[in-house]
Amino acid sequence: MTDIIKNFWNDEEGATAIEYGLIAGLIAVAIIATVTTLGGNLNSIFEWISNALGEVEEPS
Repeated sequence: MTDIIKNFWNDEEGATAIEYGLIAGLIAVAIIATVTTLGGNLNSIFEWISNALGEVEEPS
């Protein structure tokens, strides 16, 4: 019985899976932050282009 408990205590496979999960979570947070920032910037650029094109008069 003590051998089973010692083997369970020394088993680090679960810890490795948790570490990989944490790394994947951090990568996901970084991607979300980057996309959110770029999305706001792109929205501003497209609004500027739209306004600039709206000011151009069409020929009669």
